[in-house]
Amino acid sequence: MSETEKKGIAAETEFLDEQKQEALLEKFDADSRTRKISKRTVVLFISIVAILYSVFHLYTTFNPIPALQQRAVHVAVGVGLIFLLYPMTKKQSRSRVPWLDWLLFIGAIATAGYLISQYTAIVTTRGGIPNTADIVMAIVTVLLVLEAARRVTGWILPVLALIFLSYPFFSHMAWVPISMATRPFDLGDIFGQLYLKTEGLFSTAIGASVNFIFLFILFGAFLAKSGMGQLFNDLALALAGHKQGGPAKVAVISSGFMGSINGAAVANVVGTGAFTIPMMKKIGYSKNFAGAVEASASVGGQILPPIMGASAFIMAETTGVEYGTIALAALIPALLYFLGVIMQVHFRAGRRGLKGIPKADLPRVKEVMKERGHLLLPILLLVFFLYQGVPVGQTAIYTIISTVIIAAIRKETRMGFRDILAALDSGARQSLSVMVACAVVGIIIGVVSLTSFGNVMTSSIASLGAGSLFLTLFFTMLASMVLGMGLPSIPAYIITATMAAPALAEFDIPIIVAHLFVFYFGIFANITPPVALAAFAGAGISGGDPMKTGFHALKLSAAGFLIPYLFVYNPAMLMLDTEGIATNAREFGMAAPFDILMITVTAVIGIIALSSAIEGYFRTDMNLIFRILLGAGAVGMIIPETYSDVIGIVIVGAIFVVNFLKERRESSPATA
Repeated sequence: MSETEKKGIAAETEFLDEQKQEALLEKFDADSRTRKISKRTVVLFISIVAILYSVFHLYTTFNPIPALQQRAVHVAVGVGLIFLLYPMTKKQSRSRVPWLDWLLFIGAIATAGYLISQYTAIVTTRGGIPNTADIVMAIVTVLLVLEAARRVTGWILPVLALIFLSYPFFSHMAWVPISMATRPFDLGDIFGQLYLKTEGLFSTAIGASVNFIFLFILFGAFLAKSGMGQLFNDLALALAGHKQGGPAKVAVISSGFMGSINGAAVANVVGTGAFTIPMMKKIGYSKNFAGAVEASASVGGQILPPIMGASAFIMAETTGVEYGTIALAALIPALLYFLGVIMQVHFRAGRRGLKGIPKADLPRVKEVMKERGHLLLPILLLVFFLYQGVPVGQTAIYTIISTVIIAAIRKETRMGFRDILAALDSGARQSLSVMVACAVVGIIIGVVSLTSFGNVMTSSIASLGAGSLFLTLFFTMLASMVLGMGLPSIPAYIITATMAAPALAEFDIPIIVAHLFVFYFGIFANITPPVALAAFAGAGISGGDPMKTGFHALKLSAAGFLIPYLFVYNPAMLMLDTEGIATNAREFGMAAPFDILMITVTAVIGIIALSSAIEGYFRTDMNLIFRILLGAGAVGMIIPETYSDVIGIVIVGAIFVVNFLKERRESSPATA
């Protein structure tokens, strides 16, 4: 975008400066509360450790070492970096690293050193049975991980882990209900499970973090360094900025794309919202609605293929279903979700007469593509490599290398050696919150695996459902949203997949469908009051009321709350043929093209109608009765039943025709 265009957009628009963005991020995102160290030697030391941390992951992708050792290093160095980067309390000085945190850093590194030095004895001589030293190191590691998680993610996840960790200590007692009772466990049972096996701290959650998630966060850091964020903003402005309610549509498009790549909803709200929210307010959107649009789009990016905030890869690891199948299955539901948000934005703009930005103040698509369009090539290469069956970790590295090469095509995006080192450093730092969250989730997984508590949770949900699929889905939805409150998307998914998804297997729902269902609702906890962190961040930028912004975000995401039910009842929306398939199936055929077309068309019309009903507008205002009827018709079309589709299309069609005629009468000149 040229300087003239920037000035045209910025005229009379007060954007959030970097200092305010940083303050807002720190308020709503604990991950951003890092130290600003004044001593250069300490800053240099931390950067060197972070860069070597990234290099370690690049090296072990092509030169693998035993899983327990690799995961131990991943956790230990990451936790050590957290102690150097994150203060113990908000009031603690951020200009230096206190001696206690240096000791904690050394202690964290020592936990990996111990496992590596004792690895042969653990897997051969002792056969995984812990001795006293193992138990002591296991307890130290668990405490360090919990403290690191508290600093980065806040209290919710560590407290949840402590509740689970306490369970095997009392689960054998007489007062425990029979359904939850277990055999007695000693310290060796519990901490041996958590530290010496790949079923606890170093579970599949950390396995996915070290093998996939870290590398794709690193890929995102390289994309950001090359100017990908600017490309998305400029392209969205060029495509939609001049349309009715243009700035809000720009927010939906740019935030959706960025959210898919970086997977950090709150950071995305602040990063892109600092630009889009003031523009939305300028053309007439309310403070609460503007913040909600940004929050809904940023959260929605995490369900958008091809990257889905790296969740697609951990879902592939957890379910055993190929990445390509998951990305394909998630495509139509994600597009329908964004259609719902876009249409509500559009109808609100129409109802309130909100215009777009003059074309003269906007970049042109041709110019944007000429200047930065080549940056889209690494994403296309990513998809190509994955669909060619190249291992996911290697694919990430190939796309990182291709990003550096492709960015060099133009001077504006070219990365020098310092930029590459900065990207390696930034990627390592950005990965810490996900790493430590996955480690804490590993504690939960370890306890669930040791005690079979997951079966208790599954039985509870099934009992509440009383044999009804709908009720079971409803209670699974509630469980997923509660478990996902205040958590990053990846640990939220892992917890819900472990605790809630198995309840759906009793209704013969295939594993990929069940996991996508809980994934959606674990993600939407970020925009569901009372703990709607993404919406609260949006309100912080817009100056709106946090709870009102949260409820606006909830309305904007209305389609997202219906879509998971829709694809459970009719998996054709996922483009998968699940007829006669076992619940644990890993391979699926394509659904019939006609079935895919029909469910997509009816869902599209239904979501447009639902958006219209929520906003009370279709070409002209609607009264309450019409809105209720239109909403009922919309839901009828979204429900995958022939009779409901017919009834729905009659209602929707009738109301649309009536409104169209009403609009013509209102716009025609008065007759004498």
